[in-house]
Amino acid sequence: MLGWKQSIAVAIVVVSCFHSVSFAQTQKTKKKQRKSEMYFSWGYNKEWYTHSTIRVMQPSLGNDYKLVGVTAHDRPGWNDGLFSKALSIPQYNYRLGFLVNRKKDLFFEINFDHTKYIFENQNVRIKGTFNGKATDAVVPFTDSTGSYYYLNNGANFLLFNLVKRWHIYESGNKNFRLDGLGKAGIGPVVPHVENSFFGQANDPHFQVGGWNVGFEGAVRATFFKYAYLEFANKVDYAGYSGLKIYQGKARQMFGTYEMILSIGVTLPTGKVIQ
Repeated sequence: MLGWKQSIAVAIVVVSCFHSVSFAQTQKTKKKQRKSEMYFSWGYNKEWYTHSTIRVMQPSLGNDYKLVGVTAHDRPGWNDGLFSKALSIPQYNYRLGFLVNRKKDLFFEINFDHTKYIFENQNVRIKGTFNGKATDAVVPFTDSTGSYYYLNNGANFLLFNLVKRWHIYESGNKNFRLDGLGKAGIGPVVPHVENSFFGQANDPHFQVGGWNVGFEGAVRATFFKYAYLEFANKVDYAGYSGLKIYQGKARQMFGTYEMILSIGVTLPTGKVIQ
């Protein structure tokens, strides 16, 4: 039979061995991860616009008037059949994001929406100076009068976003994860301007045409660690100015509500850390 000193010694050895084994297992199973990560996605959108006022300034023609309370719609591109047009024709969007703070799950994101703004075929109030005369009347703004106003290729919102991610759920085998994301940013608009005011058409062109701010909430489902599906709701407010029209310029401001569905991939980058 062991004495009490021998019993204590044996107990110390057993505890030490157990601690060593436990520590080794912990080190072995501790999750390894890259220092940073990035993601990229491509998707499509549907949007709705607020009413707005377009100011038209054509000094050489004696015009400085407003088209008041105009309504506009989008042009999804696949509403007449899925995959009926090239992938770059419908209203698309892309996102490119980079992790900037792992502890707080913060990202920097380049956020681009190719949206289409179509104002056509409606009666509209015109108020101001038209052909050198004071005017306040309701007139047809239709194809038959040679009138249309398109940001069809498109309204084009570019944002530089700060993104916060919240982990919601992860499966035991880590092959499925659900995250929530909040995004906010500011940036330029790069519209394609195509219009005709009462038979006087411009030369369609792209230009930097103002600014926009946007806020976006999204749910992202990630499968097998890398591939993901993301659904987002977004509100954007844009101010367009200096838009080149026939012998003049136009400006307007409007709000947008978007629904966006994207597919993407997230990739770990940087050195491996514990």
